[in-house]
Amino acid sequence: MKKSKLFVFFALAALAVMASSCVTSKKVRYLQDMPVDGMPLNESLEATISPFDELRIYVMSNTGKDDELIKPFNPMGGNLSQAGATNQGLGYLVDVNGNIQFPVLGELHVGGLTRLQLQDTIAAHIQRNGYVKDPLVVARFMNFKVFFLSSSGGKVLNITNERCTFLEALAMAGGLDFYTRRDRIGVMREVDGKRVVHYLDPRSTSVFNDEFFLLQQNDIIFTEETNYAFLRENLSGWTLLVSSLTSLASLATVYFTIRTLANPK
Repeated sequence: MKKSKLFVFFALAALAVMASSCVTSKKVRYLQDMPVDGMPLNESLEATISPFDELRIYVMSNTGKDDELIKPFNPMGGNLSQAGATNQGLGYLVDVNGNIQFPVLGELHVGGLTRLQLQDTIAAHIQRNGYVKDPLVVARFMNFKVFFLSSSGGKVLNITNERCTFLEALAMAGGLDFYTRRDRIGVMREVDGKRVVHYLDPRSTSVFNDEFFLLQQNDIIFTEETNYAFLRENLSGWTLLVSSLTSLASLATVYFTIRTLANPK
């Protein structure tokens, strides 16, 4: 009777350990409902300018004949290739109200504009005021960063192009392990002076239509662990204990078997 109870105990412990490490593909696979024929692209996705962004802006002349006229708009001098290489001297910090102080033009409201809209806005101001007949404006984000936090640590993701999607950020962070909850991946950002948290699920194609799919500068992505991770961590000690008890039970069985054979009744 005692042996049967001991067997049941070991069997249950083994099953608990196995269950703690069992994660089905349905719980972790990305974009499970992706249509076979694909989905239409959302070409409207583009990052917008927010307070405390830092922008690099350079003004040129399309005709090439107004070099002297465009100099006041580029107070640090140099050329576009040098500006891109040094990343110094041409930064415009967006204030809390979404404004920048631009040479000659003064204060401009740029908050909420995309990069292309900013270029068109500045070019229109320059042309409308008669400073340069055919200006060409080039703008870039200088501080596009996204932060990734998980139970195993954190990463700063430096975005080198004009935009970063939620899935791209997960890939840059190294992906998600088996024990990360897919249904509660949070994205925190500042919206109208408040910190807002929104949850996305990369297992569904509905993520493409989510307003937080396109990340903004300084967004923070954070993850949560599943109950499987909790069981795995808390049962690791029990696994060692069960393994030790199993070894002791095996030794005891061998000892009593040898003793019975040596001293038969």
